Amino acid sequence: MEIAGKVFVVTGGASGLGEGTARMLAARGATVVIADMQVDKGEAVAREIGGAFVKCDVSNEADGQAVIAKATSLGKFMGLVNCAGIAPAEKTVGKSGPHALASYTKTIMVNLVGTFNMIRLAADAMCKNEPEATGERGVMISTASVAAYDGQIGQAAYAASKGGVVGMTLPIARDLARNGIRNMTIAPGIFGTPMLFGMPQEVQDALAASVPFPSRLGTPQDYAKLAQHIIENDMLNGEVIRLDGAIRLAPR
Repeated sequence: MEIAGKVFVVTGGASGLGEGTARMLAARGATVVIADMQVDKGEAVAREIGGAFVKCDVSNEADGQAVIAKATSLGKFMGLVNCAGIAPAEKTVGKSGPHALASYTKTIMVNLVGTFNMIRLAADAMCKNEPEATGERGVMISTASVAAYDGQIGQAAYAASKGGVVGMTLPIARDLARNGIRNMTIAPGIFGTPMLFGMPQEVQDALAASVPFPSRLGTPQDYAKLAQHIIENDMLNGEVIRLDGAIRLAPR
């Protein structure tokens, strides 16, 4: 698929992996709709890249519909990159008692239900596209995590939500194969994002050193480069790619 001239939606596009991806797509000639809860940052990034911003809670149906409506109004909507997510840390049983059900539910709603909400709405719109020369009508990339496989202490909710994203990758690709829509997932390792930068510097340094090679934090640009390749390589479908420098997470 050619990126230039197409419309892409990037959820969580106001910062981190999403911002890096939005900037990559715009630099290659795409029109990008940033869907995020961070209004000021989202609008600023959209202005800088010549795109559009829609405030969006990805787990809310009406918000998702508004994002897709905006995308289809701007041209041929051919791509969705799901980067929106939250990463709480809470033990199954901690000093104050059992894991709060509300925080577990919220994590599943944002990371898993929100991802599926945007996929289903985007796919419905893409089905109406005239196919490209390759037969494609669209491509979707979601963000899981190595925690889906190596969840650490305190990551029951997060690992479950990302495991769900991994688990639905292939069946969605199979569902949409007859429509010419591909579905892929990236599972990043330890990346330098706003969530991680909130940790003490010594913790950041220790995490970077734990990556076998290259021994550094991943960057939004690393993620964006893989997203670009997935978009442009039409044989990539129904698979989860770990982007992690060969790390396997220890229990803590």
